[in-house]
Amino acid sequence: MPTVTVNLPDRCYDILVEPGSINRTGECIKETDLTGRVALITDANVALHYSEIVQSSLQEAGFEVSAHLIPPGEGSKSMEQVQSLCRSLIEQHHDRGSFVVALGGGVVGDVAGFAASIFYRGIPFVQIPTTIVAQVDSSVGGKTGVNVPEGKNLIGTFQQPRLVLVDPDVLATLPDQVFHEGFAEVIKHAAIRDAGMLEKIEAMDPDDRKVDPDLIADNLAIKARIVEEDERETSGTRALLNFGHTIGHAIEATAEYGTLLHGEAISLGVRAALYLSEKKADLSQEETARLLAIHRQWHLPLLLDLDISTEVVMDALARDKKFTSGRIRFVLLKRLGEAFVSDEITREDIIEAIEHVRTPI
Repeated sequence: MPTVTVNLPDRCYDILVEPGSINRTGECIKETDLTGRVALITDANVALHYSEIVQSSLQEAGFEVSAHLIPPGEGSKSMEQVQSLCRSLIEQHHDRGSFVVALGGGVVGDVAGFAASIFYRGIPFVQIPTTIVAQVDSSVGGKTGVNVPEGKNLIGTFQQPRLVLVDPDVLATLPDQVFHEGFAEVIKHAAIRDAGMLEKIEAMDPDDRKVDPDLIADNLAIKARIVEEDERETSGTRALLNFGHTIGHAIEATAEYGTLLHGEAISLGVRAALYLSEKKADLSQEETARLLAIHRQWHLPLLLDLDISTEVVMDALARDKKFTSGRIRFVLLKRLGEAFVSDEITREDIIEAIEHVRTPI
């Protein structure tokens, strides 16, 4: 069973990657120091497949459990939903001795983690991610939060989980589009830190839901090491994880949440970032072509053909957290596997990159 440990200055936690582990949720949590009542938070789609399994496992391990549902989709990442969730925890008599189990994809993890971070001024939580995006990326690192009309994830906290339990078998129940979009984050990790991983991705069949646990663990190790270097994104190292996200998030927000899945928007942002990497960092056209071909392999979009103006995208980008003192920190590639943060990208450069993504390949 691959295990990745996140070592932070005042705490550490394990990420367990094991097929079938969702059936042992209670046993795995029991092995930590967590005690008290459990608030199991999930959405209706995930609950249909896994809520009963997890709840039964927790109860068999001696935990008292209450179940809390949020609506599926990006629309649940709101302050209103977090308030409703916290009130439901109060109604179920949870207190500062309780802990949260987040069962679901990135939305559930972000919302449940945010609620845990502010309920009674903070209670522990456990992540059980059920999508590729969540299993390789969003469940680790402690970022929680919600969206507002002005932008994505602009309100939130850092709240590290106590345990992350990753079961690759649950990916079998994902819709095709959700399964494929998650590989945008896998490709991103390879692009910024491990070019050798690209060969493994290229060798995979996008229609085969059996994902190698070692591939998931390799992605999590990349995320963990970067988080260890820069937990709160102050030194610039953690910003490398934003490759493709600067323009991608802006497109995702302006297209209205739900029009594009997260990975689909990031794929568009990656194409823009590759264009700027060629222009500003001497990335070769051959390396760009290879990375774009891998995105096509995984059915990820590379053409921005939505009816949204570049000006509106730029307005959303200007409100992004990656702006510091009015200057954008933009992640570029020198070569596959080697990324860096540049503060030399101008507004005009970004406009040019967005327009480039509107042109067919």
